[in-house]
Amino acid sequence: MINVAIVGGSGYAGAELARILSLHPEVNLVTMTSRARKGRPVADLFPHLTDLVSLVFEDVDPVGIAAGADFVFTAVPHATAMAVIPELLANGCRVVDLSADFRIHSRAIYEQWYVPHTAPELLAEAVYGLPELHRDRIISARLVANPGCYPTSIILAMAPLLAAGVIDPATVIADSKSGTSGAGRGAGSATQFCEVTDGFRAYKVGDHRHTPEIEQELSLVAGVEMIINFTPHLVPMSRGILSTVYASLVRGCSTVEIAAIYGERYGNEAFVRLCGGDALPATQYVRGSNFCDIGFRVDPRTGRIIVVAAIDNLVKGAAGQAVQNMNLMAGFGEDTGLLTRPLFP
Repeated sequence: MINVAIVGGSGYAGAELARILSLHPEVNLVTMTSRARKGRPVADLFPHLTDLVSLVFEDVDPVGIAAGADFVFTAVPHATAMAVIPELLANGCRVVDLSADFRIHSRAIYEQWYVPHTAPELLAEAVYGLPELHRDRIISARLVANPGCYPTSIILAMAPLLAAGVIDPATVIADSKSGTSGAGRGAGSATQFCEVTDGFRAYKVGDHRHTPEIEQELSLVAGVEMIINFTPHLVPMSRGILSTVYASLVRGCSTVEIAAIYGERYGNEAFVRLCGGDALPATQYVRGSNFCDIGFRVDPRTGRIIVVAAIDNLVKGAAGQAVQNMNLMAGFGEDTGLLTRPLFP
């Protein structure tokens, strides 16, 4: 049993962490922080956690948090995380950070897309927390950078094909659609009901901050520097991401051959499910779960492959994957506390 704290517990990811951790058999959730909600019972803000979480939101005090917790999740915006994580590590905590602050290895690239980095000495140490790619390093890490939601779906979709050398890395195009919870609980007017319902739109075309993260990880798999086209879209639903990713095949490949490539890479993965036959992923089949569903079609007419991946952006795209990383770091079974079946409909 380990004592766990959540720094930044009043957002969607923090609430999802609390839901999962409150049912985890090896976790004692001891602290949840929120500067804006300090002194307010967690269940008042999140009634769905009534009788599951009896904590009161506290202010952020890294030394005090470290005194009572072995493990900390930081579910705060970028720039905020880098301000508290060094002190948590210095006081003996292990950390999974759900912000973008430690996902990008290069300080220069991070600062190009975000803000000046105040803890660059930790960038080389932080492990990118996609277990299906970096499991061995995650196990021994002090600091894990939990992947973004869009990158999780796109990287898992493309990694097997790039590793097998069957697609041209210069031709990757990712077209993703997300529910509005991906914008966070404090989002502005652009994600209000009247702005979103009955509509479907692209946003941050050509300059979404997840782009360098996707390129970094896919480049490592491919062994060459990659630049991709990534276009996100907002759809009128609360949860879910569906990514459709296109690439040119370097030679003729059959459906059987591609299926074998995915099966070899993910056949033993607890949280990647491969769609067979004519089935393709859909967000309603992963809702509330830590699964990433992947399916594909080979288009012999164009010589391209189309890969579709679906995740719940708050679970495999955030809190669930963070707990998956914690399980690896703490020596628990990787699927402990994460076997909730998808909610349907």
